[in-house]
Amino acid sequence: MTASTTAAKAGDRPVPAPALRRAVRTYLDHLTVERGLSANTLTSYRRDLDRYLDTLAADGVDDLAAIGPAQVAAHVARLREGDTDHPPLSAASAARAASAVRGLHRFAVREGLVGHDASRDVRPPAPPRRLPKALDVTEVVALLEAAGPDGTAADAAPLGLRDRALLEFLYGTGARISEAVGAAVDDLDLPAGAATLHGKGGRTRLVPIGGYAVAALHAYLVRARPGLVAAGRGTPAVFLNARGGPLSRQSAWTILRRAAQRAGLPVDGARAVSPHTLRHSYATHLLDGGADVRVVQELLGHASVTTTQVYTLVTVDRLREVYATSHPRARG
Repeated sequence: MTASTTAAKAGDRPVPAPALRRAVRTYLDHLTVERGLSANTLTSYRRDLDRYLDTLAADGVDDLAAIGPAQVAAHVARLREGDTDHPPLSAASAARAASAVRGLHRFAVREGLVGHDASRDVRPPAPPRRLPKALDVTEVVALLEAAGPDGTAADAAPLGLRDRALLEFLYGTGARISEAVGAAVDDLDLPAGAATLHGKGGRTRLVPIGGYAVAALHAYLVRARPGLVAAGRGTPAVFLNARGGPLSRQSAWTILRRAAQRAGLPVDGARAVSPHTLRHSYATHLLDGGADVRVVQELLGHASVTTTQVYTLVTVDRLREVYATSHPRARG
């Protein structure tokens, strides 16, 4: 253990060296300014890198240049095994944490902080490939029809119109929940059947809106939103709460959960309906209908087509089911 690390001890726990903390801080600043990562992603990266610095401090490493592949590999192994302060991470969580570490080392090489990438040959654990959950078309229709006023309160009608418009918008555009609640009225072009969505990393995309969603949005904007916005201080957000403020992600989730319960769809367990379920269903149904995967990639706002291709696995499974139940020679 080096003298600097020993001097930095707090009780029995070594404190990461200042040089390593500066390197991590510089990398996170780069991700914020140059890459435009979301606050949630940055929080995850910061947590993962803080744990890496703790590992390096425990190993007596106080300089990036002194790190070798063995230290990186040992850290990744500890993520899966756990220790006295941390439970074992799943393969997916460990892969995310390892990605943060590898990103730090690549950045350090590009910036000339070190001459070698100690993480280059260290492979993160491969997370199990989970197929997205998707509803079939009849389930989506039941969910959308279940969203709406129940007539039990004086303000049920405007809120019901909002709820139906929100779910139609999510399914009709494939928007992420953050994109839906962040949409402004000026982002909608209902006569043209289009909307501008503001996605991850500051990227925007223009997507079409189907006729059902256009009708639901028009009804909400004309008959409900004016009354809601009057209760607040004025906001450009499309979807508002009962106080006239922008609808939160949590409230949008509650709206979906309530509609799912009404439709008899699961709200707990592995098959629970979530806001992302409609996005998954949107992509799957487009591919089932013959859409090209590259077109679906653009509609979803995926930076890489690899991310979109996971949906093709869903449609292949559906094709197998149809074949198994329909072809006269499918069963031997």
